[in-house]
Amino acid sequence: MAVERPVRLVLDASLLLDPVEGGGTGEVAPALRPGAEALLRRLRYSNLGVAICGPKEMPMNVSDFLEKTANVHSFGYTLLPAPSGHVLLDESMLEWSRSSSCFYATSRVDEDLFSALQSHKWRVIAVDNERGTEDSGVVNISKLEELLLTLATLIKKEIASSSVLMVGYAMKQSREQDFAKRGSFPLYPSKNGLIFVPLSFELPLASQLNEVDMILHKMTDEIVSIDPNCSISFPKGISFSAGMSEIIRFMEEYPDFCIIDPFKNISPLLDRLQIQEILVRLQELGTEGRPKLRAPHSLKVKNFHGSELQKQLAETNLSFPLIVKPQVACGVADAHNMALVFQVEEFSNLSVPLPAILQEYIDHGSKIFKFYVIGDKVFHAVKNSMPNASLLKSSSGDEPLTFNSLKTLPVATKEQLLQNRVQDNRSLDIDVVEKAAKCLKESLGLTIFGFDVVVQEGTGDHVIVDLNYLPSFKEVPDSEAMPAFWDAIRQSYESKKGKGQT
Repeated sequence: MAVERPVRLVLDASLLLDPVEGGGTGEVAPALRPGAEALLRRLRYSNLGVAICGPKEMPMNVSDFLEKTANVHSFGYTLLPAPSGHVLLDESMLEWSRSSSCFYATSRVDEDLFSALQSHKWRVIAVDNERGTEDSGVVNISKLEELLLTLATLIKKEIASSSVLMVGYAMKQSREQDFAKRGSFPLYPSKNGLIFVPLSFELPLASQLNEVDMILHKMTDEIVSIDPNCSISFPKGISFSAGMSEIIRFMEEYPDFCIIDPFKNISPLLDRLQIQEILVRLQELGTEGRPKLRAPHSLKVKNFHGSELQKQLAETNLSFPLIVKPQVACGVADAHNMALVFQVEEFSNLSVPLPAILQEYIDHGSKIFKFYVIGDKVFHAVKNSMPNASLLKSSSGDEPLTFNSLKTLPVATKEQLLQNRVQDNRSLDIDVVEKAAKCLKESLGLTIFGFDVVVQEGTGDHVIVDLNYLPSFKEVPDSEAMPAFWDAIRQSYESKKGKGQT
């Protein structure tokens, strides 16, 4: 499905340099124009051959700046020959044209250069040219932010086969970088024929969505606020950024458009109470002779008033220690602020947001098993986790132990890990958990999700303590994760289209 020839992209200096900061004149220190750094960062992991070029007569400080920029992003750097006769391209660019499909992106008009490029079968993309070009073979776009989508569209239409699909993705920058560094988002088609392009909320979304075949998103990255007093059921009680709101409106208007995954399928994972209800249903999967699979025992509370709380705990047979979690599971700043409480008096002035979920704390030998469901594949990894409750209590100083589960989770020391291995050698029953993974996939209707399992000391119960959408699955080796990731996306698209045709 992938293209047979490599794709080369050359970025002209005029495209990258900020004209306000000297525009490459050498009069002031050169700098990148707004948007150029994001472009370079994305191109670095695009699986294209990228180079930066400029005329040989550029001032030395500008040339040095561009060469350093190219090196930082692992790009090539080349200089165009000084105008003389008909020699307008350097030898490397001539060589690329013989072995690759080549694109040249620029913000300046040079008819002679364009003609020379086109004579060697280069495609020219002109960005933000005030006077434009009369050459009909040049692709003109108005903003730098349009370049990646334009390039992806050209690759799909002119170079790749008709079976290649374009995936528009939307997520926060840090998450995008984590995925991109692993090669997740190639602009050059993946082995199973996918091209990835970021959706820009700075451009009209309608025109972008008309070009892509599907949307991959992490909608929780675009949540502005969630009303904790509202039963979280998409979109009730949830406020999104303007860009994500526009995607939501688009999907309401075009419900047959492929999105990975539908918002309504993801919304239960925003609410720890709904997650609990989902996990409780898995307890029916128990098999004789196998470990018990279950959800942690838990209770929703709207306040931390002592007498009322004691009564609720007694009615649900919950005992200390308890881990206290906000009911809102993700998408807001304090969703991961938690506490471990050892006695009812410690609820006084507790800072965990309300409403909250009180959950039994499970001694689990400081090991947590992270499971990732990526399409039809199930992966898992073992990570160090929190120590047993007795060790945590001894260091708490009669105070609740507060932490952020993403940043300050109290992880067991080497000595505690060794002690746990001596005390309990129970292991994970992978078959039991993989069966649960398949049931979760079917019931949730999600393409990519993750969940965490701990094995309770003493009983050997397998307890699922967390469930989340589109995790990073960074513990899975790239050689296994990337093919599974691409296959999952393609299979989801084909399944969606197949259902729409029947």
